[in-house]
Amino acid sequence: MAGLDLTGRTAVVTGASRGIGLAIAQAIAEAGANVVLTSRSQEAADAAAAQVKGQAVGVGAHAVDEEAAQRCVDLTLERFGSLDILVNNAGTNPAYGPVIEQDHGRFAKTFDVNLWAPVLWTGLATRAWMGEHGGAVVNTASVGGMAAEANIGLYNASKAALIHLTRQLALELSPKVRVNAVAPGVVRTKLAEALWKEHEQAVSASMALGRIGEPADIASAVAFLVSDAANWITGETLVIDGGQLLGDALPFRQGVGIGV
Repeated sequence: MAGLDLTGRTAVVTGASRGIGLAIAQAIAEAGANVVLTSRSQEAADAAAAQVKGQAVGVGAHAVDEEAAQRCVDLTLERFGSLDILVNNAGTNPAYGPVIEQDHGRFAKTFDVNLWAPVLWTGLATRAWMGEHGGAVVNTASVGGMAAEANIGLYNASKAALIHLTRQLALELSPKVRVNAVAPGVVRTKLAEALWKEHEQAVSASMALGRIGEPADIASAVAFLVSDAANWITGETLVIDGGQLLGDALPFRQGVGIGV
């Protein structure tokens, strides 16, 4: 599809040293874009960039470090001449357990990385390039932002806020900048290991599509959302969860309830 060609465009992907972020950077590069990958350390960013085909640069920049973020945006424009795509992928989850048992440090870290960082980077990208020339932003949210779950309530609250922020920014930055989000389900990443590693077979069996997600599943959707094929889509959150939000698929496969 011609609309998926990103040749001549430049993307910044935060939190791109591994997992979903790295897969997104690879998918966008394969579609023809130049890609700048960020990670907390320069070493990790360089190692990730080496795994991306085409023009790719790694930048050591913690997602909430305002000076580092500004340097990254400046470097992107100096190196490639534009900043057409921003993927706010960096995320963290240092808080586990009931929400009221979390301290302020865990609360602040969760919301700083998962919510403030997308505000920071989107603002910088808009002022530096997108506000005048246009662009596309995608935020990595989560299906957790659409449901209540035990023990990861603080993380889910931050992702629910990110889903709302996506709609807010889509209006504030219209018509020049499109802003969308993806909401992954259980994906084979280090951040989500606790959700699948010890019981992958059971988790997979409960899903409509019979498996947990792979980073590439999310990456292909992001590549679509930042392309011209999605040029009339903004303010939306695309759920990519193998049917997780539909509920437990096992009773349907076993025929329970059929004909009732």
